[in-house]
Amino acid sequence: MARPTSGTTDLRTDLASLAYEYYINAADRGFIGLELMPVFQVTEKSAYYPKIPIESLLKMPAVKRAPRANYPRSDWQFETGTYTCEEYGWEEQIDDVESALYARYFDSEVVANARAVDILLRAQEKRIAAALFNTSNITNTAAVTTEWSTVATCTPLADVETAKEAMRAASGLVPNVMAMSIKVFNNLVRTKELLDAFRYTNPVETGTREAKRNLLAQYFGVDKVLVGGAIYDSKKKGAAFTLADIWDDEYVLLAKVAMGNDLRDPSLGRTFLWTGDSPSNLNVESYREDQTRSNIIRVRHNVDEAFVFTGAGYLMSNITA
Repeated sequence: MARPTSGTTDLRTDLASLAYEYYINAADRGFIGLELMPVFQVTEKSAYYPKIPIESLLKMPAVKRAPRANYPRSDWQFETGTYTCEEYGWEEQIDDVESALYARYFDSEVVANARAVDILLRAQEKRIAAALFNTSNITNTAAVTTEWSTVATCTPLADVETAKEAMRAASGLVPNVMAMSIKVFNNLVRTKELLDAFRYTNPVETGTREAKRNLLAQYFGVDKVLVGGAIYDSKKKGAAFTLADIWDDEYVLLAKVAMGNDLRDPSLGRTFLWTGDSPSNLNVESYREDQTRSNIIRVRHNVDEAFVFTGAGYLMSNITA
C-alpha cells in the first residue's frame, strides 16, 4: 500500500475527522474539562492580555455635579493576565508486519489514532481537574454540613443556594455551570431531597443520565450540570492496573463559564490554543519511520489551561464521606 516517504510529516485530515468525532463526544464519556475551560484561539505562544478588575467596574463613586463644576471622572486602571502555551503530544507506532498480521481484525491506523487522541485528551482532562478542584487556586470555598453521600438527610439545594450567594457576594457573579464527579452525581440523584422534589412530576431515578443532568440544572438554577466520569490507570506501566477517578468526589464546583469567544465575558478560565503551531485542539499527523519499518501517528496540541478570574468559581467541599 502507499506510504509516506521517510522524514515527511503529513497532516492527516482523514484521521483528524475521526479524532474530531471522538473529541466532540468527550463530555458524553466523562470528559468535561474543555467545557469548564473553553478553547480560546491565540496567535502568540505566550502573551499578556488586558483585564479589567472587578473593583474598577463595581466601585460607587460620587456622580453628582454642581452647576459650572466639572463632571466626576474615572481614574481606573487595568491589570494584565498572562498565558504561556506548552506543547503536548503522543505518538503511536504501526509496524508493517503487525499491521499486515492483524488487518483482518482491525484497521491499525484507526486504532492508533483513537488511542493517541484518548491519551492526549485524558492528560488534558487531568490537568484541568487538578487546577479546578483545588482550594489553593479557588479560594472561595466552604464545606457542606452534611455530606451528599448521606442521602437520607443531606440538603443539597440549601448548600448550593448558600454557595451561590457567597460567590455573588464575593465576586458579583452568579454561576451558570455546576460540575461534579460521576460518584457525586450518582449519590445526588439518590438523595431523599431530589427524589421527593420530582416524585410526582418527573421521577429522577427513571431518566437517562442526560435527563437527570437537565433536571439537576433546573433544580439548582444553573444552565448546565457537568458530570466528570473520566478515569485513568494510576499505576505505572508494567504494574497491575488500578483505576482512579480524574475528578475528585470531595468537591462540587460552581462556576461562571464563558459561553462565547469574547474575553470580555467573565469566566473562570480558558484553554489558550496557539494556532500558529496548533490549528486545533487535536492535530493528527503521520510520518514514515523506515528504520523500524513503521508508520507513526502523532496527535498533539500547544495549549495553556489558564485561569482568567478565580473569583468566577466556588468550591463546595466535604461532599462525600
